[in-house]
Parts: sequence; structure tokens; C-alpha cells
Amino acid sequence: MTIKPRKAVIIGAGHVGSHVGSSLVLREVIDELVFIDIDEKKAAAHALDLNDSVSALSTNITVKTGGYNECANADVVVMAVGTQPVPGKKRLQMFDETIEMLQDVVPKLKASGFNGIVVSISNPADIVADYIRKRLGLPESHVFSTGTTLDTCRLKRILSEKTGYNRNSIQAYCMGEHGDSSMVPFSHVSFGGKSFEDMKNDFPDTFGKMDTQEIMACVRQGGFDIVNGKSCTEFGIGLAACEIVKAVLRDEKRVMPVSALLNGQYGQYGVSAGVPCVIGKDGVEEIIEISLTPEEKALFDHSCGVIRGYIEKADNRD
Repeated sequence: MTIKPRKAVIIGAGHVGSHVGSSLVLREVIDELVFIDIDEKKAAAHALDLNDSVSALSTNITVKTGGYNECANADVVVMAVGTQPVPGKKRLQMFDETIEMLQDVVPKLKASGFNGIVVSISNPADIVADYIRKRLGLPESHVFSTGTTLDTCRLKRILSEKTGYNRNSIQAYCMGEHGDSSMVPFSHVSFGGKSFEDMKNDFPDTFGKMDTQEIMACVRQGGFDIVNGKSCTEFGIGLAACEIVKAVLRDEKRVMPVSALLNGQYGQYGVSAGVPCVIGKDGVEEIIEISLTPEEKALFDHSCGVIRGYIEKADNRD
């Protein structure tokens, strides 16, 4: 019996791509990691640096650089191309530059014969995932973005800070765009299984004084607070993407809020947006459709409308 090593390729070895690679190696998720970057010297340095860290692990992992031919037998490709964030610049404002890069990268990835799972982290995340999926011709469940996974991490951090509850005991999702129109279905936020609404009723002096609009604003602002401080985000998205790749490679059937193509779910068609999904060896194996209040549905529909407008813009670029 031949045992196939678990192989991931990261296209784009900047702040984000390198930290995805670091998380994959240090958490021993993969057996082989390949960086592809136009800056070959930097990519090689990242690979060498991570190779040194392998000596401190219990698992032998191969880390190297290479060309697009390395994608042919990869299980997962992480798309991390893009420009460095600029303080004050919104994710949607990265659209033109990122699409221009993808026009060079995606044909090379397709020509390699790659037939695995693509996890995209390039911004604007939802539009990029849709763009890549359409041009690679892979099954729709095999190409998706991290979506609102990082937004959800920020949401849980904020709720934990405000309530004192351990974030691992908080059940919550961000949905919609990975951007300024993202929304939180607070009707599905719970603490150890007890709904947010019940907590507000039982603890009027603490939970009852929490402002959901303020919480949502903090979630949306979270990434910019980091960029304003150090001109990039890297650790949070690095580990969030790692967890998604791990769910694929280990067939975890884990529910995560990634940006998947909607075909009627939540009343939306032909748009990629962040929703709870079951992630396993076949990528997005199921889209979980949770009930939304009329107000939450309106917010989600608005977010999908923002994404759809940019998808149409991307479709007109070729």
C-alpha cells in the first residue's frame, strides 16, 4: 500500500501566506509544503526558516519553493496573492489590483493540472473565490474562501471580553461579506447553549446593556485596528486558514463560516458569501441554512448585494 503525503501549496508568500505556512507546519497538518511567489528570494527564505523549525517538531515535514508544476499533485492550494493592506483602504478597494494579479496566476494554476481544493484568502475574499472558481472549472464545492471565519474569531473575542465567558464556550457566526457589510445573526449567538436573548433577560445589568450594533462595528473595525498598528494582519488569518485546510485534509466534517457559492440557500443565487458550511475532504460538503429573523435576513441580503455587484464587475474584466 502506498501512503500519499498530505501536500499543500501556498501561492503568495507575503505576511499572510507565510503565516498560513507557519501554522500548517507548526501544527503538523501537512507532510509537504511548497511556496510559490514572484519574489523567489523571499519565498526561499521563508522555506528555509520554516525548515529550521521542523527540527523542533516530532514530525518530519518537507518545506520548499517551486513552480506551478508543484500544484499538479497537491491536495490543497492556498491562494494568498495580493497587495499589502494600507491603513484606511477598504478590502473592496483592493479589487482591481488583486484581479490583475489573478489574471496571471489562475491560468498557470489551471495549466498545472491541479485537481484539489482551493482555499482563497486574497481580498476581497468573496469576489476572489468566485473569480477563481469560474476560471479553474473545478467543482463549486472545491473552491471557496476563508470568508467570515476570521470575522467570527474576532466576534468571539469581543463577546468574551465583554462578558468574561471563555470564547470556546460561545457559539456565534459572522455571515455575508468579509468586509464592511458583514452581519451577525444574534438570534443564534449563545453562551454554553443559552441564547443571547435569554442571557439579556436574566442579566439586565450586564448582558442587557450590550449594544449589538456596537459589537458588530467592533468586528468590522477589528482588521483595520491591526493594519493601522502594523500595516498588515497575519497571525489571525494564518491560523484561521490553517484550521480550514486541516478540516479538509483530515476530513473533519467541521462547521465553519466560509464563503461558498449559494444556489438557493438563504434565498440567494450565484453569489459567494460567508455562511456556516460543513468542511471535509470534498471541500464545502454541505451549506448549513440557519433561520434568520426578518431583520437579519435583510442585513444578509444587503451584504450579498454588495458582493454581487463586484462579482459582476469581475466577470466583465476578461
